Amino acid sequence: MDAWVRFSAQSQARERLCRAAQYACSLLGHALQRHGASPELQKQIRQLEGHLSLGRKLLRLGDSAGALESAKRAVHLSDGVLRLCITVSHLNRALYFACDNVLWAGKSGLAPRVDQEKWAQRSFRYYLFSLIMNLSRDAYEIRLLMEQETSAYSRRMKVSGVGVETGGPGGPGTPGGSLPQLALKFQLRILLLVRVLRGHPPLLLDVLRNACDLFIPLDRLGLWRCGPGVVGLCGLISSILSILTLICPWLRLKP
Repeated sequence: MDAWVRFSAQSQARERLCRAAQYACSLLGHALQRHGASPELQKQIRQLEGHLSLGRKLLRLGDSAGALESAKRAVHLSDGVLRLCITVSHLNRALYFACDNVLWAGKSGLAPRVDQEKWAQRSFRYYLFSLIMNLSRDAYEIRLLMEQETSAYSRRMKVSGVGVETGGPGGPGTPGGSLPQLALKFQLRILLLVRVLRGHPPLLLDVLRNACDLFIPLDRLGLWRCGPGVVGLCGLISSILSILTLICPWLRLKP
């Protein structure tokens, strides 16, 4: 079992390095195209990107089973919202990896009759829904932390004997005071959000990584055309953040 864990960790590290290189090639190819590089150089970059993509698919052949195991563990979480978001996310990742395995078989020549476009669309749909569930989980955790911060602040104010005035000029009962009050509340919520994210680096990294990854399936499915430059940049950023969580395991969001 320990040997399998080490092999899986090494394979995951190689896959993320290949992913970073693949999206770097995508970004480089877009830059070369915009600056009028030679067609031969652009072709070589595209071929390198394709080889890296195929290599990543080979490294992910066993990830579908790993995602299913993660879904089994998530079913036992005590928090109902986290249990739903994480379990559904892992199940969709398992289906995404399964479609990816079919694509690898088609591109490698083992199953030449595979409709690669159809299976690619399926894989990106599962990938998109997995990211939506991940972002929903992030939003839920942010909300819980913001509520905890608000409660802690209220307790500190009560202990220090400081109260909050609800009346007076600009209060809810004052005509024309509602708009400035709403603007102030919005500013306070933004400041609280920034404070929560700064105080919880794993959550901040997870939000950034999932937000960057979201552009990839949106573009591939035609739901929001971002262009190869944006896709390459977002994929490269999310890959670097993923590598960072491997180098510093404490930055990985748990559970």
